[in-house]
Amino acid sequence: MKLLFLSVLLVMIIFYMYKAYQNTKDVAVKKMNIAFGIERSPVLRVLHLSDLHLENISISPEELYQKVKEERYDLIALTGDFLDRKWTIPKLIPYLHVLNILNPKYGIFAVLGNHDYVLKGENLHALVDTLEQFHCRVLRNEHVEVLVDGRRVNIIGIDDYSTKRSDLETSYRGVKPGYNLVLTHDPNIVLQMKQYHFDYLLAGHFHGGQICYPKAYHLIKMGKLVRMNMIKGLQMYDNKPFYISEGLGQTGVNIRIGSRPEITIHECTLTNETSIPNYSAV
Repeated sequence: MKLLFLSVLLVMIIFYMYKAYQNTKDVAVKKMNIAFGIERSPVLRVLHLSDLHLENISISPEELYQKVKEERYDLIALTGDFLDRKWTIPKLIPYLHVLNILNPKYGIFAVLGNHDYVLKGENLHALVDTLEQFHCRVLRNEHVEVLVDGRRVNIIGIDDYSTKRSDLETSYRGVKPGYNLVLTHDPNIVLQMKQYHFDYLLAGHFHGGQICYPKAYHLIKMGKLVRMNMIKGLQMYDNKPFYISEGLGQTGVNIRIGSRPEITIHECTLTNETSIPNYSAV
């Protein structure tokens, strides 16, 4: 009887682990509309990918392309945690090829995450060089500006907060009036940004919990936002909207329970208004 019980238990564990692994292939494509409700204002379409974790990713470059190829993008935003092993860097190249094929009008921009900083010295330089060789601008506490139908958009890249590399003053130094789009990895930085305006912020880091059964208790040490139950999706803090991606890859074991890998497309209406925006998900 005991042997039978153990056999049944083992079969159940194998079954649920298989289902949890299959969940990593169930990639959601979400569309977000961030608007102030003003007609005839330019719209910036942003493809947002985060947390590829190429050591544990279940979507191939070809599958990624099939999911995103039908849309037109003005900008691609990558919010860190590409990998954490030097021998994985070549695996990044086919994904960057896909992003280049999409040919976003204003370019591809990235920030680094805590796992990327596991790499040191020449290995970290190799990762950054690989990104930049494929026309991906890596922003480390700096900003660039682009003009979208005559409207200035400040793309502000804030370095990783969880590894104490964020420098808000440096990131914002010299920023001119316009629409502030912030890219960062750890969304906890928003709690420090009362004096630093953004119209929209994109981040990742939490993986939507990755394993949420019954809740993502293991995230409790990952900052105050977790304790505020802000671990994924569109959020609001200090009347400013930000989005936390569930990411494409996984860390630890390659499984997901109660979360899904995701690709997000954000339509940002560009105005100089300071009122609270309307937003919706599709």
